[in-house]
Amino acid sequence: MKLTLRKVTVTPIRQNCTILSDQMGRAIVVDPGGESVRLAREAEGLHVEAILLTHGHLDHAGGAADLKKLLTDRQGGDVPVIGPLREDLFLLSRIEQQAAAFGLDGMKSVTPDRFSSDGDILFFLGHDIEVAHVPGHTPGHVVFILRQAGLVIAGDTLFRGTVGRTDFPYGNERQLLEGIRSRLFTLPADTIVLPGHGLPTTIGEERQHNPAFQH
Repeated sequence: MKLTLRKVTVTPIRQNCTILSDQMGRAIVVDPGGESVRLAREAEGLHVEAILLTHGHLDHAGGAADLKKLLTDRQGGDVPVIGPLREDLFLLSRIEQQAAAFGLDGMKSVTPDRFSSDGDILFFLGHDIEVAHVPGHTPGHVVFILRQAGLVIAGDTLFRGTVGRTDFPYGNERQLLEGIRSRLFTLPADTIVLPGHGLPTTIGEERQHNPAFQH
């Protein structure tokens, strides 16, 4: 089943929200960080089956609560929010306070309809979506692996030429690098990586050239 990818960059933090859809008009939205009205408009004509979150930071999850309501009202049926691991609940429940500290509007705390577990297989758009726990940026961070499509939605783990920040009180650089090596670098070299910020890359490119791993 061929997928169509739409990247929508939202909020002043320039976060990549991903809308994946199939030829039947079904879709999922990954990491709606804000601008929920705009995201609902971007998904017009599609039947959104779920909203997925890689982790609990406000720029990745701050629009999820409002987008769920907009889509549920429009489609006439519940659109579930599938979260990262429960370890990120402390972040998801404090999004409004985080947003106020940054002077950002329109972001809301969210409680997922269900949390992910490492190794979960979600089935949407005719594809198995593997959930892999890659902590270090946040404790409950997950990545979504679509092997059939040769695609990884990586959140704030692996970027083009760098990796996610680990300088938070709950960050852990060793965990992050180990998780990327074991969960992402074991994927085929031509696997496309969609990071939470910036441009896409491939597993092969980062395995070979990413400075964080050249020592």
